[in-house]
Amino acid sequence: MALSGTGTRWMSALRHSLATVVMVGVVLYVLIDVVLQFLPPHYSPISDAESNLAVGPYGWIMNVNFLGRALFCIAAVAAIALAYRALLPPRRDGVLGVGLGLFLVGGASSAVLAFFPTDVSAAHASTLETSTTVGAIHLAVATAGFVSALIAILVLTIWLRVNRFLPQALPWAVAFAALTLTGLLAVVAASIWAPGVVGLAERLALVGILGWTWCVSAGIRRLA
Repeated sequence: MALSGTGTRWMSALRHSLATVVMVGVVLYVLIDVVLQFLPPHYSPISDAESNLAVGPYGWIMNVNFLGRALFCIAAVAAIALAYRALLPPRRDGVLGVGLGLFLVGGASSAVLAFFPTDVSAAHASTLETSTTVGAIHLAVATAGFVSALIAILVLTIWLRVNRFLPQALPWAVAFAALTLTGLLAVVAASIWAPGVVGLAERLALVGILGWTWCVSAGIRRLA
């Protein structure tokens, strides 16, 4: 029994630590994004995609940021899985598995972006068009990552609601899931009718993804 109690406390501490890492990681990611907006070559947050920040003299910082996002996404998946094991009856849950798996795909795509820079035109236009193979890979991976993250967030939010899990975080999770969906639909619409605001639309989706990740991790961190 003592060993069991020690193991439970250790798992609780690990869950708490992982959730904290995620929350700090999200904040750092946003801060780095904001700082890079003020550095040369001064990309526009309205018209330029976030990936453009990885091209230029300070692009390496954004690439490190992409890798950091992949790491805190992995930590978020681990924290959710540990919370599930601790608080819900042990059983195989296919819905949770699909949601966490897709969330991992979204996080992994962020790491891949660090090694395949996007194509940036001389006018810094962000039209979701590519001119090189590397740029095409970047666009394909980024698209797959955003779509995977969106589906994961929608699935996991429904799972949270059905299982009455993290009730304090649920309203925020729903709001950020809706923002993610709205943002990605806006990206599609902007790419067709208003390329000059693609960057803004993409950032709305990104705020939804990061906000969802942060609020769910905050809910896990508050668990006993």
